[in-house]
Amino acid sequence: MKQSSLLRNLEFKDERPAISVLFESEFTKEIRIAFKAGQMMKEHKTSFPITVEIFEGQLDFGVNGEVHSIERGDILALGPNVPHDLKAVTDCIVRLSLAKGDSVTRVIGVNKG
Repeated sequence: MKQSSLLRNLEFKDERPAISVLFESEFTKEIRIAFKAGQMMKEHKTSFPITVEIFEGQLDFGVNGEVHSIERGDILALGPNVPHDLKAVTDCIVRLSLAKGDSVTRVIGVNKG
């Protein structure tokens, strides 16, 4: 069994969203992204499918240039190679599920740009 918490050791950063690995399983890598209102992640894509859960807050989630408002409790899945971007409308806690073959380093690299 693996266990983690979206709330334990939660930190928000002033300069960019805070990314932390919650745990890795046989199938996925579970990531927490903590956004302060107004923070964003520029458009990017991955070669693997992803699942995004809004645990708390509200985001503008751009997909192929179209913006979708997603909020607490919403969950979405994207296939591989789909361009997307995120902008926090309010402070947000996001759970990102990556395929086992995807890279946490890739996510961190998007955040630095």
